[in-house]
Amino acid sequence: MAEEAAVRAQAEAVRRLKQDKADPDEIAKEVAKLLEMKAQLGGDEGKQKFVLKTPKGTRDYSPKQMAIRERVFNVIITCFKRHGAEVIDTPVFELKETLTGKYGEDSKLIYDLKDQGGELLSLRYDLTVPFARYLAMNKITNIKRYHIAKVYRRDNPAMTRGRYREFYQCDFDIAGQFDPMIPDAECLKIVHEILRDLQLGDFLIKVNDRRILDGMFAVCGVPDSKFRTICSSVDKLDKMPWEEVRSEMVGEKGLSPEAADRIGEYVQLHGGLDLIERLLQDPKLSQNKLAKEGLGDMKLLFEYLTLFGITGQISFDLSLARGLDYYTGVIFEAVLLQQENDHVEEPVSVGSVAGGGRYDGLVGMFDPKGRKVPCVGVSIGIERIFSILEQRVQASEEKIRTTETQVLVASAQKKLLEERLKLISELWDAGIKDRFPKQATLQPLLRGTRDTMPLPIKSKKNLWSLSRRGE
Repeated sequence: MAEEAAVRAQAEAVRRLKQDKADPDEIAKEVAKLLEMKAQLGGDEGKQKFVLKTPKGTRDYSPKQMAIRERVFNVIITCFKRHGAEVIDTPVFELKETLTGKYGEDSKLIYDLKDQGGELLSLRYDLTVPFARYLAMNKITNIKRYHIAKVYRRDNPAMTRGRYREFYQCDFDIAGQFDPMIPDAECLKIVHEILRDLQLGDFLIKVNDRRILDGMFAVCGVPDSKFRTICSSVDKLDKMPWEEVRSEMVGEKGLSPEAADRIGEYVQLHGGLDLIERLLQDPKLSQNKLAKEGLGDMKLLFEYLTLFGITGQISFDLSLARGLDYYTGVIFEAVLLQQENDHVEEPVSVGSVAGGGRYDGLVGMFDPKGRKVPCVGVSIGIERIFSILEQRVQASEEKIRTTETQVLVASAQKKLLEERLKLISELWDAGIKDRFPKQATLQPLLRGTRDTMPLPIKSKKNLWSLSRRGE
């Protein structure tokens, strides 16, 4: 009786939340709690009841959704292969120590697993750290690879914006010694090609350099011990106004107001080669060795991007930080733009769809002798891209074909099953994609004609084989 009363009370709480139009996440949480309570209560006959839902931050995909997803994967894989990449795969979980200390403040989002067989394991957070471990373990010093697989983050999901706890990443990386900024420029070219080929609309690729950031922090008076945590705050500028980021730096992370104000003068700058030239003459940044190196490489990068003809979609943006600890040089992030009306002066960002950068020290962290392998890579945000395309298909009412059937085999009589099976087997063996319906007569197949009388069929030569292309 007490359990039933608790269920009724929880149901009433859910009703009140819905009436008050509470936060959808809070309502979903309480509904899930109600369903669990009902499942534990059980039915009158003592049968077990299951909560029929996917875990929080995950989803099922219908055949139509998977067809859209396959289109996106094909575009991305085609681009990766065009640039000469090989494909690898790694386990979905790694030793916990492999992942620890690589993600800064985001390390709290790693899924840890229970001890199984004396090993402490964690689900992979991304595909970059496993790749670095793979290079060090196999003593590989030169490779161009791509990897498409699921990763896991114990994050607060936002399903409508393509933010999940389980999701695919599509990574492309170049490891090895090359002329300065050549691999970095190629990664940016790949991002440009993929976003162009997917036809997602206007986009912008923001570029910065960790050395420029660290040099900027140094000249602004940020203590060395606070570089990474202040970098994480700056990384939030695409989601929060500067006033809130400044408040976090000063109030939560103990940075002096004067240092925060000096940072604010820099992180609101963005442009191209002209901005790089101006900062190279900046009386403060030009005296910092790290910043000067970063600006010199950024200038070279923009020269290569000019040769590629893509600088129209590239912006040197000092607010770009990317909070992961392992980045050492160039960092970049692609965002889609949305022009709401003709009176808006600048397009509005609708979210990141790709990101990456240079991480020259990560492989050395795993190598017993500390040997470094220069690396740079990019990750395509497939889930957000998929959400955008799915919404577009729904809005346009486009018909999505979920099979590749080329031929439909049918007969005018019901007693020709064996003949139909023989014919469809021959077609399959010949590499033709075909099928036959459960019940097939000429009546539905020839609608729109005057004479639909079934004809006598005595052999497989008389079977109707109809192309269904495009249906």
